[in-house]
Amino acid sequence: MIDFHGYGWRLLGGALLTAELAVLSLVLALMIGLVVASIKLSRSSVLRGFALLYTTIIRGVPDLVMMMLLFYGGQIGVNMVVDQFNSWLGTNVFINVNAFMAGVITLAVIYGAYMSETFRGAFLAVDAGQMEAARAYGMSGWLAFRRVRFPLMMRHALPGINNNWMVLLKSTALVSIIGLSDMVHIADQATKATHQPFLFMVPVGLGYLAITSVSELAVRWLRQRYDAGFHTAKRGA
Repeated sequence: MIDFHGYGWRLLGGALLTAELAVLSLVLALMIGLVVASIKLSRSSVLRGFALLYTTIIRGVPDLVMMMLLFYGGQIGVNMVVDQFNSWLGTNVFINVNAFMAGVITLAVIYGAYMSETFRGAFLAVDAGQMEAARAYGMSGWLAFRRVRFPLMMRHALPGINNNWMVLLKSTALVSIIGLSDMVHIADQATKATHQPFLFMVPVGLGYLAITSVSELAVRWLRQRYDAGFHTAKRGA
Protein backbone atom coordinates (compact mmCIF):
# COMPACT_ATOMS: atom_id res chain seq x y z
CA MET A 1 0.00 0.00 0.00
CA ILE A 2 1.35 3.42 -0.92
CA ASP A 3 1.68 5.69 2.14
CA PHE A 4 2.48 8.81 0.08
CA HIS A 5 5.41 9.50 2.44
CA GLY A 6 3.07 10.69 5.15
CA TYR A 7 1.15 13.10 2.89
CA GLY A 8 -1.86 10.82 2.33
CA TRP A 9 -4.20 12.33 4.93
CA ARG A 10 -3.16 15.85 3.99
CA LEU A 11 -4.00 15.12 0.35
CA LEU A 12 -7.42 13.81 1.38
CA GLY A 13 -8.03 16.92 3.46
CA GLY A 14 -6.93 19.06 0.52
CA ALA A 15 -9.37 17.21 -1.75
CA LEU A 16 -12.25 17.92 0.65
CA LEU A 17 -11.20 21.56 0.84
CA THR A 18 -11.13 21.75 -2.97
CA ALA A 19 -14.65 20.31 -3.18
CA GLU A 20 -15.94 22.78 -0.57
CA LEU A 21 -14.27 25.67 -2.35
CA ALA A 22 -15.73 24.65 -5.71
CA VAL A 23 -19.29 24.12 -4.47
CA LEU A 24 -19.45 27.38 -2.49
CA SER A 25 -17.96 29.28 -5.43
CA LEU A 26 -20.54 27.72 -7.76
CA VAL A 27 -23.47 28.69 -5.53
CA LEU A 28 -22.27 32.29 -5.24
CA ALA A 29 -21.44 32.46 -8.97
CA LEU A 30 -24.96 31.28 -9.83
CA MET A 31 -26.44 34.00 -7.64
CA ILE A 32 -24.21 36.65 -9.20
CA GLY A 33 -24.99 35.33 -12.68
CA LEU A 34 -28.74 35.51 -12.13
CA VAL A 35 -28.55 39.07 -10.80
CA VAL A 36 -26.27 40.31 -13.59
CA ALA A 37 -28.36 38.57 -16.26
CA SER A 38 -31.51 40.21 -14.87
CA ILE A 39 -29.75 43.60 -14.92
CA LYS A 40 -28.70 43.07 -18.54
CA LEU A 41 -32.31 42.43 -19.46
CA SER A 42 -33.62 45.40 -17.47
CA ARG A 43 -34.76 48.70 -18.94
CA SER A 44 -32.12 50.78 -17.15
CA SER A 45 -29.33 51.70 -19.54
CA VAL A 46 -27.10 52.73 -16.62
CA LEU A 47 -27.42 49.34 -14.91
CA ARG A 48 -26.93 47.54 -18.21
CA GLY A 49 -23.78 49.57 -18.76
CA PHE A 50 -22.33 48.56 -15.37
CA ALA A 51 -23.21 44.91 -16.03
CA LEU A 52 -21.57 45.04 -19.45
CA LEU A 53 -18.45 46.65 -17.97
CA TYR A 54 -18.25 43.94 -15.32
CA THR A 55 -18.53 41.04 -17.75
CA THR A 56 -16.18 42.65 -20.27
CA ILE A 57 -13.42 43.18 -17.69
CA ILE A 58 -13.78 39.76 -16.09
CA ARG A 59 -13.87 37.84 -19.37
CA GLY A 60 -11.02 39.86 -20.84
CA VAL A 61 -8.52 39.41 -17.98
CA PRO A 62 -6.87 36.00 -17.35
CA ASP A 63 -8.16 34.16 -14.29
CA LEU A 64 -4.71 33.99 -12.68
CA VAL A 65 -4.22 37.75 -12.98
CA MET A 66 -7.74 38.40 -11.67
CA MET A 67 -7.15 36.05 -8.74
CA MET A 68 -4.04 37.96 -7.68
CA LEU A 69 -5.64 41.35 -8.23
CA LEU A 70 -8.73 40.55 -6.20
CA PHE A 71 -6.85 38.79 -3.39
CA TYR A 72 -3.93 41.13 -2.88
CA GLY A 73 -5.59 44.29 -4.20
CA GLY A 74 -8.77 43.59 -2.26
CA GLN A 75 -6.86 43.13 0.97
CA ILE A 76 -4.94 46.37 0.43
CA GLY A 77 -8.15 48.23 -0.44
CA VAL A 78 -9.99 46.96 2.63
CA ASN A 79 -7.14 47.93 4.94
CA MET A 80 -6.86 51.38 3.34
CA VAL A 81 -10.47 51.98 4.34
CA VAL A 82 -9.80 50.53 7.80
CA ASP A 83 -6.78 52.82 8.19
CA GLN A 84 -9.06 55.81 7.68
CA PHE A 85 -11.30 54.64 10.48
CA ASN A 86 -8.22 53.94 12.62
CA SER A 87 -7.07 57.54 12.18
CA TRP A 88 -10.51 58.86 13.13
CA LEU A 89 -11.12 56.53 16.07
CA GLY A 90 -7.55 56.17 17.30
CA THR A 91 -7.65 52.40 16.92
CA ASN A 92 -5.13 49.98 15.46
CA VAL A 93 -7.15 47.43 13.52
CA PHE A 94 -5.76 45.33 10.66
CA ILE A 95 -7.87 42.94 8.60
CA ASN A 96 -6.21 39.80 7.28
CA VAL A 97 -8.37 38.35 4.51
CA ASN A 98 -9.01 34.62 4.95
CA ALA A 99 -7.52 32.72 2.00
CA PHE A 100 -10.48 30.32 1.75
CA MET A 101 -13.13 33.04 1.64
CA ALA A 102 -10.95 35.09 -0.69
CA GLY A 103 -10.76 32.10 -3.03
CA VAL A 104 -14.52 31.55 -2.91
CA ILE A 105 -15.33 35.20 -3.58
CA THR A 106 -12.72 35.53 -6.32
CA LEU A 107 -13.87 32.44 -8.21
CA ALA A 108 -17.50 33.49 -7.78
CA VAL A 109 -16.83 36.97 -9.15
CA ILE A 110 -14.93 35.53 -12.12
CA TYR A 111 -17.42 32.83 -13.05
CA GLY A 112 -20.45 34.91 -12.15
CA ALA A 113 -19.65 36.86 -15.33
CA TYR A 114 -19.73 33.69 -17.43
CA MET A 115 -22.87 32.45 -15.69
CA SER A 116 -24.59 35.76 -16.43
CA GLU A 117 -24.18 35.23 -20.16
CA THR A 118 -25.48 31.67 -19.83
CA PHE A 119 -28.55 32.87 -17.94
CA ARG A 120 -29.14 35.81 -20.26
CA GLY A 121 -29.21 33.57 -23.31
CA ALA A 122 -31.46 31.09 -21.51
CA PHE A 123 -33.92 33.81 -20.48
CA LEU A 124 -34.10 35.05 -24.06
CA ALA A 125 -34.77 31.51 -25.27
CA VAL A 126 -37.98 31.27 -23.23
CA ASP A 127 -41.05 31.94 -25.36
CA ALA A 128 -42.70 35.19 -24.28
CA GLY A 129 -46.08 33.54 -24.81
CA GLN A 130 -45.42 31.28 -21.81
CA MET A 131 -45.25 34.26 -19.46
CA GLU A 132 -48.30 35.83 -21.09
CA ALA A 133 -50.21 32.61 -20.49
CA ALA A 134 -49.09 32.56 -16.86
CA ARG A 135 -50.30 36.13 -16.33
CA ALA A 136 -53.57 35.24 -18.05
CA TYR A 137 -54.06 32.53 -15.42
CA GLY A 138 -53.74 35.24 -12.76
CA MET A 139 -50.23 34.44 -11.53
CA SER A 140 -48.26 37.20 -9.90
CA GLY A 141 -44.91 38.20 -11.41
CA TRP A 142 -42.91 36.25 -8.83
CA LEU A 143 -45.14 33.17 -9.08
CA ALA A 144 -44.94 33.19 -12.88
CA PHE A 145 -41.15 33.47 -12.66
CA ARG A 146 -40.86 30.63 -10.15
CA ARG A 147 -43.27 28.21 -11.80
CA VAL A 148 -42.93 29.05 -15.48
CA ARG A 149 -39.98 31.16 -16.54
CA PHE A 150 -37.30 29.76 -14.23
CA PRO A 151 -37.94 26.04 -15.01
CA LEU A 152 -38.09 26.77 -18.75
CA MET A 153 -34.95 28.89 -18.54
CA MET A 154 -33.06 26.16 -16.67
CA ARG A 155 -33.66 23.70 -19.52
CA HIS A 156 -31.66 25.99 -21.78
CA ALA A 157 -29.11 27.05 -19.14
CA LEU A 158 -28.04 23.64 -17.79
CA PRO A 159 -25.53 22.77 -20.56
CA GLY A 160 -23.81 26.14 -20.14
CA ILE A 161 -23.90 25.91 -16.35
CA ASN A 162 -22.34 22.45 -16.51
CA ASN A 163 -19.58 23.67 -18.80
CA ASN A 164 -18.84 26.68 -16.58
CA TRP A 165 -18.83 24.44 -13.52
CA MET A 166 -16.23 22.14 -15.05
CA VAL A 167 -13.96 25.09 -15.84
CA LEU A 168 -14.55 26.58 -12.37
CA LEU A 169 -13.63 23.28 -10.74
CA LYS A 170 -10.31 23.11 -12.57
CA SER A 171 -9.67 26.77 -11.77
CA THR A 172 -9.73 25.98 -8.05
CA ALA A 173 -6.11 24.92 -8.58
CA LEU A 174 -5.30 28.63 -8.89
CA VAL A 175 -6.02 29.22 -5.18
CA SER A 176 -2.74 27.49 -4.36
CA ILE A 177 -0.95 30.70 -5.38
CA ILE A 178 -2.61 32.59 -2.49
CA GLY A 179 -1.50 30.01 0.07
CA LEU A 180 -4.67 27.94 0.44
CA SER A 181 -3.84 24.31 1.27
CA ASP A 182 -5.93 22.65 -1.43
CA MET A 183 -4.84 19.32 -2.87
CA VAL A 184 -2.75 20.99 -5.61
CA HIS A 185 -0.84 23.05 -3.03
CA ILE A 186 -0.20 20.00 -0.84
CA ALA A 187 0.82 17.86 -3.83
CA ASP A 188 3.23 20.59 -4.91
CA GLN A 189 4.80 20.68 -1.45
CA ALA A 190 5.07 16.89 -1.37
CA THR A 191 6.62 16.83 -4.84
CA LYS A 192 9.29 19.36 -3.84
CA ALA A 193 10.08 17.38 -0.69
CA THR A 194 10.25 13.92 -2.28
CA HIS A 195 11.03 14.68 -5.95
CA GLN A 196 8.30 12.25 -7.01
CA PRO A 197 5.79 14.33 -9.00
CA PHE A 198 3.84 11.42 -10.49
CA LEU A 199 3.22 9.89 -7.07
CA PHE A 200 1.26 12.97 -6.01
CA MET A 201 0.02 14.67 -9.18
CA VAL A 202 -1.64 11.55 -10.61
CA PRO A 203 -3.90 11.14 -7.52
CA VAL A 204 -4.71 14.85 -7.72
CA GLY A 205 -5.78 14.43 -11.33
CA LEU A 206 -7.88 11.41 -10.37
CA GLY A 207 -9.43 13.44 -7.56
CA TYR A 208 -10.59 16.12 -9.99
CA LEU A 209 -11.85 13.40 -12.33
CA ALA A 210 -13.88 11.84 -9.51
CA ILE A 211 -15.51 15.17 -8.66
CA THR A 212 -16.40 15.83 -12.30
CA SER A 213 -17.86 12.32 -12.64
CA VAL A 214 -20.16 12.88 -9.66
CA SER A 215 -21.05 16.29 -11.12
CA GLU A 216 -22.08 14.70 -14.40
CA LEU A 217 -24.51 12.42 -12.54
CA ALA A 218 -25.99 15.42 -10.73
CA VAL A 219 -26.40 17.37 -13.98
CA ARG A 220 -28.01 14.36 -15.66
CA TRP A 221 -30.56 14.20 -12.81
CA LEU A 222 -31.27 17.92 -13.13
CA ARG A 223 -31.78 17.58 -16.88
CA GLN A 224 -34.30 14.79 -16.35
CA ARG A 225 -36.11 16.92 -13.79
CA TYR A 226 -36.36 20.04 -15.93
CA ASP A 227 -37.17 18.01 -19.05
CA ALA A 228 -40.10 16.36 -17.25
CA GLY A 229 -43.24 16.82 -19.32
CA PHE A 230 -41.41 18.47 -22.22
CA HIS A 231 -40.84 15.38 -24.33
CA THR A 232 -44.32 14.09 -23.48
CA ALA A 233 -45.88 17.35 -24.63
CA LYS A 234 -43.71 17.29 -27.75
CA ARG A 235 -44.86 13.76 -28.64
CA GLY A 236 -48.46 14.72 -27.97
CA ALA A 237 -48.15 17.69 -30.34
